[in-house]
Amino acid sequence: MKQAITTIRAMVAGDEAAVMKMMQVFYASPAVLSNGSNEIFQNDIRNCINDCPFLEGFIFENQGIIQGYAMIAKSFSTEFGKLCIWIEDLYLKPEYRGQGIGSYFFDDIEKRFPNCVLRLEVEKENEEAIKMYLKCGYKELPYMEMIKNESLP
Repeated sequence: MKQAITTIRAMVAGDEAAVMKMMQVFYASPAVLSNGSNEIFQNDIRNCINDCPFLEGFIFENQGIIQGYAMIAKSFSTEFGKLCIWIEDLYLKPEYRGQGIGSYFFDDIEKRFPNCVLRLEVEKENEEAIKMYLKCGYKELPYMEMIKNESLP
């Protein structure tokens, strides 16, 4: 019997509770600089579901079982003169990591948004994610990022 493959679909209202649980785990991990809050997570999920023009949410699913989620933010890069897609969140439940789902997601995003700059942030301690990003063709940039009007730890 052929094993079903992971599908990537848009986040919908029925996904709210599952995504909230995954966001709580993801943002409490060393993979993310800030801890976020349930209020922020709810706002992010609502924006993904309610067709916000700047944020889009995806669910990774296999035979009705949610394996993870991703969120992308859309902007314009004046540096490159084209649309920029920021991969904001990419989370896979531990039991689904190392199965090619992340690489499948990156391929899917490139097809959905051809000729766009694709960017992401990653903590240096997240070595497994960095390996996958490099394998998918991403490279490290020598930028320093700055922020204002946001509380960070």
